[in-house]
Amino acid sequence: MRFTNKDINASSAVTGFAAGIFAAIFYGTNPLGALPLYADGITSGNVLFYRYGLSVAFFFLWLIMRGESLKIKRGHAIKLAVLGMMFAMSSLTLFESFHYMNAGIASTILFSYPIMTALIMVMFYHERVSWRTTFAIVLAISGIALLYRGGGPGSDTLSSTGVLLVLFSSLLYALYIVYVKQFKVEGMSSVKFTAWVIFFGWICIMAFMALKGEALQVLHGTQWIWGIQLALLPTVLSLFLINVAIKSIGSTPTAIMGALEPLTAVVISCTLFGEEFTLRLAIGIILILSAVMLVIIKKKQHN
Repeated sequence: MRFTNKDINASSAVTGFAAGIFAAIFYGTNPLGALPLYADGITSGNVLFYRYGLSVAFFFLWLIMRGESLKIKRGHAIKLAVLGMMFAMSSLTLFESFHYMNAGIASTILFSYPIMTALIMVMFYHERVSWRTTFAIVLAISGIALLYRGGGPGSDTLSSTGVLLVLFSSLLYALYIVYVKQFKVEGMSSVKFTAWVIFFGWICIMAFMALKGEALQVLHGTQWIWGIQLALLPTVLSLFLINVAIKSIGSTPTAIMGALEPLTAVVISCTLFGEEFTLRLAIGIILILSAVMLVIIKKKQHN
């Protein structure tokens, strides 16, 4: 049986879409591991210490099995350290926000980072502001306002601290996305690149714990299961599958499927942890995701 280029391209597309879907779903499982550890009294710093530390171990083992050298140049190390700090601080502020607000809502507000990325590109790289971008920003702000007002009549508004933490997390992630493109590292595989970003992020997490005076907590029993879940699903596997999807179908379709991330977090929070899901929250989520879609589609047409 002979396979044509059309057959190969179709197979690659199926692989890419499947990878993109699972990457988004896996990343949306952050609350699945974080909330049970919080319930057991494990602090945010410690949760991320184990998430990043175990991820580094998995990534470095992966590189060794591939027969790839772990060495990097000093100039590369500086770039990777800056990216690692941005990524780690984004994680820290997001996980801290889980103490102040519904994890599903926090994950949804975080997904406004493409809007912030667009604004950064306009302000510092002189990209034109179109009506589509402006409308997307209005939609995003409206959606966040609906989430901020809470679940319905008589309910409390969301914590201002929690909202600010998530927005800062989103901004840091937007900066990370912008500077990943600027900090090009020639001759380094995506696995090795990500491994060192996570490693330097782990160092940042430990520095944060030291400055905060946060003692290291030892995990016991099933707590290790949640720690491994955080390392494998929303970190190692998600990042790997995103790379597969981008190579197979491109960055724009992969980013669009990223809309499954906050939806996964909302489903997990509401079904497993009893967090309330209301019509107001549903409308807010739809507005935010619609805004993000507009920005991504506009970028696709521009390219």
